[in-house]
Amino acid sequence: MAVLLEAAFGFNRSLCVLVINTLMLILAWIFIDWKTVKKFIIGSYLLPVLIYVTPSFEIVSDKLLAVILGGVFSAIGVAALYRINAASGGTTVPPLIIERYFHVNPAVSLLVIDMIVTLFNIPVSGIDAFFMAAFSLFVSLFVMRYMESGLDHKYQIQVMSNDKLPEIRKMLEDADNSLTIFDVRGGYSLNDKKLIMAVVDNASYGKLLSRIHDIDPNAFIVASNVVKVHGGTFGI
Repeated sequence: MAVLLEAAFGFNRSLCVLVINTLMLILAWIFIDWKTVKKFIIGSYLLPVLIYVTPSFEIVSDKLLAVILGGVFSAIGVAALYRINAASGGTTVPPLIIERYFHVNPAVSLLVIDMIVTLFNIPVSGIDAFFMAAFSLFVSLFVMRYMESGLDHKYQIQVMSNDKLPEIRKMLEDADNSLTIFDVRGGYSLNDKKLIMAVVDNASYGKLLSRIHDIDPNAFIVASNVVKVHGGTFGI
């Protein structure tokens, strides 16, 4: 928003950031508890100071690369703040208010808010600049969503087999995979069956599926992403 006001009306960018951040702090004070708002204050007032004292220069000449890097580094910073329930002012504040009352993911609401602001940039900088900015925002969204759930993703697999489950279980145990066996009932046949559940890391996932299919090509396998594992083999 401050960049837009500077380009359209010639207002001082750091002063615009200061005013906008002050308004956002007041808004946060109204809708969020004071304990949380205190976390916003340092970032909200440090940011305009840094904008004022830091020179503006071009690090990379390629615009697309600049957009990607800008989106990535911006997302890392905002995601780090959101993980401690803090913000740096500006458009990073409303998503926390929206999350509090409507339970919308902050990364998604931040994208929507920034896209609305970016739309106003079309008359000032043109449609090309809008699409570049929009691309940067989507890069930020994907990076933030990935950081929210952590960088050490794993897979949970659930396996059922008509007659090869003991062999599959032995293969998993030989590979030092911790596993759990559930008593289940088939929804179609209503027959009692056994289901193996195991958690594996990304590097082992593909190899494990191949080994299961080598044992039983008709094995029923369900795989899902796991954000965090506490305790057991993968405990932290």
